[in-house]
Amino acid sequence: MTRVTVTANARLHFGFCNLSLARERLYGSLGVALDRPSVTVTASPAETVRCERDSIREYAERAVDLLGVDGAAVTAEEVFPRHVGLGSGTQFALATLVAVARAHDQPVDVRGQAPDLGRGGRSGVGVAAFEDGGFVLDAGHPTARFTTDRPAVGRWSVPPVAARHPVPDDWRFLIVVPDGPAGPSGDTEDRSMRSAVESAAPEPSDRLAGVVLRRVLPAITEGSAERFGAAVAEVGRLNGTWYADEQGGVYRPPAGELVAALDDDPAVYGAGQSSWGPSVYGVTDADRAATARQAGRRALETADVDGRVFVAAGRNRGADGPD
Repeated sequence: MTRVTVTANARLHFGFCNLSLARERLYGSLGVALDRPSVTVTASPAETVRCERDSIREYAERAVDLLGVDGAAVTAEEVFPRHVGLGSGTQFALATLVAVARAHDQPVDVRGQAPDLGRGGRSGVGVAAFEDGGFVLDAGHPTARFTTDRPAVGRWSVPPVAARHPVPDDWRFLIVVPDGPAGPSGDTEDRSMRSAVESAAPEPSDRLAGVVLRRVLPAITEGSAERFGAAVAEVGRLNGTWYADEQGGVYRPPAGELVAALDDDPAVYGAGQSSWGPSVYGVTDADRAATARQAGRRALETADVDGRVFVAAGRNRGADGPD
């Protein structure tokens, strides 16, 4: 019996380049792969789908159907929370797909088959992080085709990678995950995104174009964590103007209080909300990582919420497992 294990890692999502229907490309996202936390999925052939975790079963059933195999016994040996802004859904789905395919000695096209799993419909960062890691800027979708609603599952293509750069070895990312409600997902997320896109003004996208071209990309290319942190924080603030009505402000509470507290600490070069949150990130470096971690704990105390604080490095390779 073939037993295959695949490990995939979290990612940060800094925001989109455009949500306005007045511009010719929609979305276009920026993000970075992290070295932790991770999910480890193991699969072996079976006559039916066998999986103890309901959160993994849905991905296993989709993978089995997509691959046209009888079934699989799937276990998740390491997990991280869903819908907290760290990209667990895409990593779970793709790790399960690859593990099931390889267990059955079947070919797998991660980028081509991701839409059939409902992944890559807006942001391509999660798929790109699974493939090769690093910092990623994707090209988004043609607005005329995508409009405000995603096409039916499987009827879109994952946005192509417009730019990818390795994350410098000495960069670190402070992650603060406050306790509380998970971010929107499924139909709720679709409704929120549709509302945000339908009302999105074009001016922030024009400002974002300048921030990405003149600040984010030069900073990652030159290896300046300080300039990169300030630039992606600005990306997040501009994105927040589009989402304010949907999430209760530029950041979804309590992320705003956490970001404000981190912005006041010199060990953090820039802070923001990852995706819908509630996770908040801060850009720092190896020399300041311990101080930044303390700043994260103080930020939770300031916001009067409990939560988890950790520091991650960037990850410059894709998921671990069979080729």
